[in-house]
Amino acid sequence: MSAVSLTLTDVVPDDWRMSAHIRPLMRTLRPALTEADFDRFASEAHAQGLVFTAAHDSHGHCLAVATHRALATSRGRILFVDDLVTDPDRRSAGIATALLTHLTERARAAGCHRVELDSGTANLAAHRFYHARRMNISALHFTRDITGT
Repeated sequence: MSAVSLTLTDVVPDDWRMSAHIRPLMRTLRPALTEADFDRFASEAHAQGLVFTAAHDSHGHCLAVATHRALATSRGRILFVDDLVTDPDRRSAGIATALLTHLTERARAAGCHRVELDSGTANLAAHRFYHARRMNISALHFTRDITGT
């Protein structure tokens, strides 16, 4: 698959492609997210500025999705990638690279100084992918679950 044949499209929550394409692919990354939870998340996060960018092939199949937003931070303006997922059957075909390149171009156009994302500590395949695209580990992301306390 040549990344050149991809069509990159922003999809909004009320677009039929959100439930038909984006939701199933996002659930491969976040399997605990029910369909109803995803729909609530998509609506609320979109209202907060989250953009859903889908990569479709020439047949209209959704091969990858990135969720992202431009943020003003004390470290400067950044494009933060919340999620980047490729169809598991289509990985290593240049699709995620094309999507990340597109996001980098969008970041520059939006006046951002960096593209940032978090990756789970156990996701070594993703870490190799990001390192190969000249991304550095620049911080640790700490969390505390407060639902049970």
